[in-house]
Amino acid sequence: MVKYSVLSKINIPADLKKIPLSELPQLAKELRHFIIDIVATKEGHLGASLGVVELTIALHYVFNTPKDILVWDVGHQAYGHKILTGRKDIFHTNRQLGGISGFPKKNESEYDAFGVGHSSTSISVVLGMAIASQLKGDFNKQHIAVIGDAAIASGMAFEGLNHAGVTNANMLVILNDNEMGIDPNVGALKEYLTKVKQGKTEHCLNIFEALNFNYSGPIDGHDLPKIIEELERLKKIEGPKFLHVITTKGKGLRQAEENQVTYHAPGKFDKISGEQLKNSNANLPIKYQDVFGLTLVELAEKNKKIVAITPAMPTGSSLTYMFDKFPQRTFDVGIAEQHAVTFSAGLATQGLMPFCVIYSTFLQRAYDQIIHDVALQKLPVIFCIDRAGLVGQDGATHHGVFDLAYLRLVPNLIIASPINAVEFRNMLYTVQKGLDLPIAIRYPRGRIENQLKGDLWQQKFNSLPIGKAEQLTFGDKIAVLTIGTIGNTIIDVCKIKEYSDTVSHIDMRFVKPLDEIILHKVGKQFKNVITIEDGSKIGGLGDAVTNFMQENNYLDVKIHKMGIKDQFIEHGTTEELYHQVGLDKKSILNLINTLL
Repeated sequence: MVKYSVLSKINIPADLKKIPLSELPQLAKELRHFIIDIVATKEGHLGASLGVVELTIALHYVFNTPKDILVWDVGHQAYGHKILTGRKDIFHTNRQLGGISGFPKKNESEYDAFGVGHSSTSISVVLGMAIASQLKGDFNKQHIAVIGDAAIASGMAFEGLNHAGVTNANMLVILNDNEMGIDPNVGALKEYLTKVKQGKTEHCLNIFEALNFNYSGPIDGHDLPKIIEELERLKKIEGPKFLHVITTKGKGLRQAEENQVTYHAPGKFDKISGEQLKNSNANLPIKYQDVFGLTLVELAEKNKKIVAITPAMPTGSSLTYMFDKFPQRTFDVGIAEQHAVTFSAGLATQGLMPFCVIYSTFLQRAYDQIIHDVALQKLPVIFCIDRAGLVGQDGATHHGVFDLAYLRLVPNLIIASPINAVEFRNMLYTVQKGLDLPIAIRYPRGRIENQLKGDLWQQKFNSLPIGKAEQLTFGDKIAVLTIGTIGNTIIDVCKIKEYSDTVSHIDMRFVKPLDEIILHKVGKQFKNVITIEDGSKIGGLGDAVTNFMQENNYLDVKIHKMGIKDQFIEHGTTEELYHQVGLDKKSILNLINTLL
C-alpha cells in the first residue's frame, strides 16, 4: 500500500507552493502511483499523463494558476493536473457517468482554462488569451500552452505559431517531446526534432527561433529542479517564448515505457506488476475497425489502385494491417485532417482509389476540404468514418453524432451506413469497383454483432446497389426505418412474434441518395413511421424522410424521429448513454407500443 505522505497535503496548487523543493521528487513518485492506482481499475488514458508528472508539478509550483492560464494540448496528458487542482478525491470518477471528464473541461474547474479533447488548439487559444490580457491592461498574467510533439505538427498549431511570432504576447509554448502521439510520430518535423535532440542543428537557425520565439532547450522533462529553474527564468522574459522539453511517455511504469501504443489507454491492468489483465476478448466478436482493416487488405491484394490514408490513427483505425502488407500504399499524415482529405483528393485525380480513414469527430475538422476539394470536383474519395455514433467514455468531444447531418448537406456525396459487418464488407467491396462520386461510409466503435462471431462475418462478397434499402420484415401497422448498426435493436424486436407481424423494418443503408421507391411504398401503406439513427435528429435520416413525405404529398404520414437531441452528450459507458438519450431497446419498444 503506497502512502501518499506529500500528495495527501495537496488539494489545490496553493498547497503545492508550501512544499519544500526537496520534497517535490517524492511528490512526483506519489502522483505517478496515484494515477496508476486509479487507471488500473477504472481505465482511461495512462502513458501521456505519466510522462508529464514532473512538468505538471513544476508548472503549478512556479506559476500562479488559475490566474496564470495553463492550457493542455491535448487532454490525454492532464490527469496529474486534475489531481493537483482540487479533483484528487473524485478522480476515481474519471470518465464515469456523472463523474469528471477525461479531458480538461472549462465548466468543470477554474483551473481548466479551455476544453481540449481535440489536438493542436492550445497555441491559438493561448495567443487569444494573451492578447486579451494586453487589451485589458493586465501585463503580469502568464499564458502557457503545453503541446505534444504530435499535436504541434498539425496545421492549426503552425498557424498559431506563425501569428504569435509577430506579436509581443506574453505567452509560453512548452513542447512536450516524447516522439509519440497515440502511435509513433511521423513527418519531417519529427525528424527535425530528433536532430535537435542529437545536437545536429547547432549551425542553423532553430525553426522556432525563425518564427520569432525565444527558444530554450531541449531539457530533461523529468529533472524537476532544472524544469523549475527554467520556468522561473522564462517567467521574467517578455514576448513569445518556446521551451523544448524531452519526456518519456509512460514514465514510471516499465510496461508503459516499453509498449507506449498499448499503454496509451491500456484498459484494466495490475497496478503492482503493470501487466494487462486477461479478459475473454478471444471469445468476443471482432471489432468493426478490424473488419475494415482486414477487408481492405483483402481488396487491395486484387485492386492495385487502392491506397489508404489516416491522420495519425493507424492503430485505432486498424490500418496497421495495410501498413504491414502494403507500406508503400498506406500513408499516416500525422494530426492533419485537412491535409488528409485534400491529399486523398490529389490521389483520386490520378486514378487511384483513396480510402481516407478518419474518426467521425475528427472529420469535422476538414469540412471545407470535403466540400471544396472533393465533392465540388466529384472526386471519388472513399471516406471510411470510424467511431460513428456514441463512443462512450471519451465523451462530448469524441461522439460521432453529427456526421449524417453535416454530410447530408453536401452535394455530390453519397452517404452510407451498414447495419452489420457483412453489409459493411459488401459496401467496401462495391465502392472499390469504382464510383463517379465520393462516398462516406460510417461505422461504430466496438464489436460486431454476436451472430457473426468467429469468421462468419467474412462471407463471400456481394455488390450492393447504391441508394437501395433492404426490407427485413413485413408487418402491417408501423414502418421502422433505421440507418446503421442501431438497426440490430429492431432486428431483436422483430424476433418477437407480435412485432414481426406488425412492424415493417427497413434497413435504409443510404441516407443519400434515399431509396425513393421503398419510401413511396411506405408513404402509401403506413400512417406511422419511426426513424431511428444514432446521430443528431436535426438534419439526419429523420429529417430526410420527413422532407420526402412532405414533398411527395404523403401528408397523413406521421414521422416519429428517434435520435440525439439538440445537445452535447457527456461521458459514460455506451450502454448508459444509449439509455440516457432514449435509443435503448426499452425506449424504442415504448414508442412502438404506444403507436400500436
